[in-house]
Amino acid sequence: MKHRLPTSAHASFRARDDKWYLGAGDGLIWAPPFPQWLDAPGFWDEAHLFQYAIRPLFTVTFLTDGHTVPVRCLRRRWTPAALTLDHALGPWRACETRSAPGGELASEWELRNPTARAANVDVVVWTGVDGASLAAADVYPEKHALRFTREVTDRRDHRARVAHRLTLDPSAQSFGAYRSEPSAPALPPRFDLTPFYDRWQRSGRLRDQLHLEGIDAHGVMYLGLQRRFRLPPRGTARFSASVALALEAGRGGGGGKGTGDADRASARLPHRSRASDRPGAAAERRWHEFFASVPSFRCSDAYLDRHWRYRWYGLRLNAIAGGIGNYAHPTVCEGIGYFHVPITYSAQCHVRELRWLANSDWARGVLRTFLAHQNPDGSLPGRVYVDHLRGTDFYHADWGGALDALEAVHPDPSFEAEVYPALVRYAAWLLRTRDADHTGMIDVVNQFETGQEYMSRYQAVDPEADRVGWESRIRLKGVDVTVYAYRLLRALERLAERVSVADVGRWREAATRTGRAVLDKMWDPAAEMFFDVNPRTARPTSVKAAVCFYPYGTDLADTRHIAGLERHLFEPAEFWTEYPVPSSSVDDPLFNPDAEWKGKRHNCPWNGRVWPMTNSHVIDALARVVRLHQAEWAGQLGQLIRQFARMMTFAGDPDRPNCFEHYHPHTGRPSVYRGIDDYLHSWVNDLIVSHVMGVLPDGPRGLTVWPLPLGITRAALAGVRVAGRDVAVAVDGARFRVRIDGRAAGEGSVGEPLTIAFG
Repeated sequence: MKHRLPTSAHASFRARDDKWYLGAGDGLIWAPPFPQWLDAPGFWDEAHLFQYAIRPLFTVTFLTDGHTVPVRCLRRRWTPAALTLDHALGPWRACETRSAPGGELASEWELRNPTARAANVDVVVWTGVDGASLAAADVYPEKHALRFTREVTDRRDHRARVAHRLTLDPSAQSFGAYRSEPSAPALPPRFDLTPFYDRWQRSGRLRDQLHLEGIDAHGVMYLGLQRRFRLPPRGTARFSASVALALEAGRGGGGGKGTGDADRASARLPHRSRASDRPGAAAERRWHEFFASVPSFRCSDAYLDRHWRYRWYGLRLNAIAGGIGNYAHPTVCEGIGYFHVPITYSAQCHVRELRWLANSDWARGVLRTFLAHQNPDGSLPGRVYVDHLRGTDFYHADWGGALDALEAVHPDPSFEAEVYPALVRYAAWLLRTRDADHTGMIDVVNQFETGQEYMSRYQAVDPEADRVGWESRIRLKGVDVTVYAYRLLRALERLAERVSVADVGRWREAATRTGRAVLDKMWDPAAEMFFDVNPRTARPTSVKAAVCFYPYGTDLADTRHIAGLERHLFEPAEFWTEYPVPSSSVDDPLFNPDAEWKGKRHNCPWNGRVWPMTNSHVIDALARVVRLHQAEWAGQLGQLIRQFARMMTFAGDPDRPNCFEHYHPHTGRPSVYRGIDDYLHSWVNDLIVSHVMGVLPDGPRGLTVWPLPLGITRAALAGVRVAGRDVAVAVDGARFRVRIDGRAAGEGSVGEPLTIAFG
């Protein structure tokens, strides 16, 4: 029987009224977590240029005969390319289109006059910035625009200078800039609070004055552009306002490892490719080109169907194109707000997602970004800031698993040879500092470096573990980080066979020791579960956490361990909640589904919330068990995948997907109190390709296609490339078909493997 795919699967991104994030994959993003002025014209809420928060950007004021025309937003519509707002302006109507076409934020307007009376409308594009952040010499008019450079500070108190160009198109007829003492604790976008209001003249012009001195810099600097438009009876008027932003290299403290040419380029403000290229049209075209470049996926399950494109949107939203400062290579930030920086813990996720693009440069760039800034001791920075490497901290990450996943799709011996020395130094540091006692197990020394704070894991070795910061306070042999180390050591063993044969024995011995420790020390045969180990007692802690399932994703777990997975993972009183999998077991003494830790709600608690990061790991682990040991558990795997996708929506609406940091295990509600959506701390599309469609690549040798019976009636994947070959898979009921380079390559039954060798 043929099952029809939903027609919506072919459609472009559906418009929504509950989102507003804008970006172009270049490090500039407008995604205020809690916007206060979302309906006010322009961009008054903060943007982020890399890790720097910049606020305000600008607003737009309309005046007739010197009186401001009130603006009231009637409706909002969002797509990745644009935020469109319908406004009422007194007797008129207007459509505002906000976009981020690349290097700038733009607000395009069409004013409509439904009346029979003509009007002259003065448009003033203005901003008010911290006066202490710029000097008089930092402001100058340029061809009907205003250029200014102000100093900003990131969360590490690192200072940088950001160049701005405020523009009105058609070109401004006048400009003005004035210093002022502050009149409000936080300046609202109200024109009557500006010096422009006091100096208003009948011509509407802003006097072309720059009053930028004063007895001190404290307060606000107001900058504005003006143009008068004729609004004919029942006619329209169009204009656009924008601010371009660029990091000024070599100023404000330095500290990065930028490359000369890229740094000099970073100070140049962008220009659109052609004058007729409207910002919104440019943004639309670039998003369309991006979506056309990713593999296509259609599915009878509406949640998986929508999440596919939504995840690709999130990756581009948080992308950094490369070629600036410490970002010599394209990479991805973990999320919006202060997460708008590449972070190691999420980098492993990005590599897995990006490996399915036809071009592997972006996925490789994620790895290169961290390896290029390896610390002298061999450790890797937890974060890489665009212009400095201060306070980067450290996170454990599955570098070996990520590299193996990438090379399985895009085998490249030269890349393996390139990254091998850095990964060797990292592994040597890890074994030297985190396995100094040669147990094969890796130490966790504070609750933050796992990316999983506030949970009973750490309390088991130190009751005060939750009261300290990043310092080395505790010692816990972590099951998750030991699995990461095992994968890294096995990856180095495989790489050494091709890059440095003399090292093979070294890495094989280290991997074997670590694998044996997982099986002999971390496995509790009575509890039938893998656990962290307390190094003081050399015994498992018996703290049940979702990371305890990570060994099932490796070749370590076998038939001896399968009953334990069923006993714990599928038990509603432990991990099989309505929306699995909680980060800590339901029967943990400190379990709390409401994000509370010891009586107080926290931002990032791991004592019971569902984190997409762990779900991605657990789904991969369960899929491995289903394929190799327990095929009858495919139903539970399907339930987990479908509930995972459903959880990451608002109110169960497949057309309103989201991706927050963590979720409620019983209701599926996201952590909206954090304001951090589109948080790329997991992998989703890789799960779809690997398990729904069953594409299991094996580098130049070929691939196995092994879709699992997950309750999906029909799905189609195309545009995937494995070792340079084009791969397409279609699932229809209980059967699937595979095409390689456009030709039929075989078919089979869902749940059974089909191996295809490349000739």
